[in-house]
Amino acid sequence: MSGGVVIVGAGQAGVQTAFSLRQAGYADAITLIHDEAVLPYQRPPLSKSFLKEQQDEEALAFRHRDVYDDHQISLLLEERVLQIDRPNKNIRLATGSHLAYDHLVLACGASNNRLSIPGAELPQVLDLRFLDEAITLRQALANAKRLIVIGGGFIGLEVAATANQLGLSVTVLEAADRLMARVVSPEISGYVLSRHSAEGIKVHLNAMATNIQENKEGQLTVSISSGEELSADFILVSVGVHPNTELAEEAGLETDDGILVDEFLTTSDPDISAVGDCARFPFAFDTSLIRLESVQNAVDQARCLAEKLTGNPTPFQAVPWFWSDQADVKLQIAGLTPTADQTHILGDLESGKFSVCCFNEGVFIGTESINSPADHMASRRILASNRTLSPTEAGKDGFTLKAFASGQ
Repeated sequence: MSGGVVIVGAGQAGVQTAFSLRQAGYADAITLIHDEAVLPYQRPPLSKSFLKEQQDEEALAFRHRDVYDDHQISLLLEERVLQIDRPNKNIRLATGSHLAYDHLVLACGASNNRLSIPGAELPQVLDLRFLDEAITLRQALANAKRLIVIGGGFIGLEVAATANQLGLSVTVLEAADRLMARVVSPEISGYVLSRHSAEGIKVHLNAMATNIQENKEGQLTVSISSGEELSADFILVSVGVHPNTELAEEAGLETDDGILVDEFLTTSDPDISAVGDCARFPFAFDTSLIRLESVQNAVDQARCLAEKLTGNPTPFQAVPWFWSDQADVKLQIAGLTPTADQTHILGDLESGKFSVCCFNEGVFIGTESINSPADHMASRRILASNRTLSPTEAGKDGFTLKAFASGQ
């Protein structure tokens, strides 16, 4: 049955691959496998507008069902892949059938990390990655007064800000010594902490949850590493993710914190590619292997793969960029900045509109911007052009990223 391109996973990367193949002129069969009962949907709104009921379930869908049909993309809902048979180039589905492929695309995404502490299994301890979890969380927000968020990364802080706007008392527990420590500079961490604190969100740093207990009324008590105990009606756990590599591993593909691919997004099997959150790939701007969890990366990799599969292979070299909307704070990142050993601030922190230029050993590696979209776009252009920006130049009076990007 089938053949052509079979795509496992219908998140941003999988859906984009399917439609980019058609846009690139691919004429053979395309099958897109989705393990949920609903049409493939956007995930970023789940932590923000969807929780505030500003967006309904139908509005989250990437495309209406008839659009898949119009593009001759076979969409299989509520279907899981159990096994890849590489020698015979087919996959075995949970329903028992087999599906042949000419080329297989693994867009398997990632799964939330779990807490391994007593009480983590209680029903009031929630996750957020899928639509059904967002629906449960939205209902909880509508019927609760106190929320504890365990994890001070993008998703945790977005939900904290949303819940705060909805009138809940919100506490964030972060195990590290600053917020979003894995992805942003200390300057941005400090600013975001100050903004959330000013809005009434309580943030505990260096705070690990050690135990969760439920009383007779269904309320929760969270014990933290300092010995303090905090109360909540429910808890959101947001402590990072891990790539879904099980299928690849069982099939004997090379994996290491992701499915390993080359610069053309090909796995150790030339008939199988991987894209999106599950893929670990060579970073075009140095010699490292990286794995990125972002809409941008999923879309850019899907487009790159579609070009390869239609006879126009080019190495994947897109500049990474990210964003996070937390109440009135719009954080945008161009490049990969966690390795920065030197920073320079452009603009005024007090105004709530500024950027942090990041350097490593004197080399410009990216910019973190707060409410400064022009700086963000200029930084992406600079990184894509491989122009040399030094810390000294960034520190000159009157320097702007927009002017530098324009060659002025």
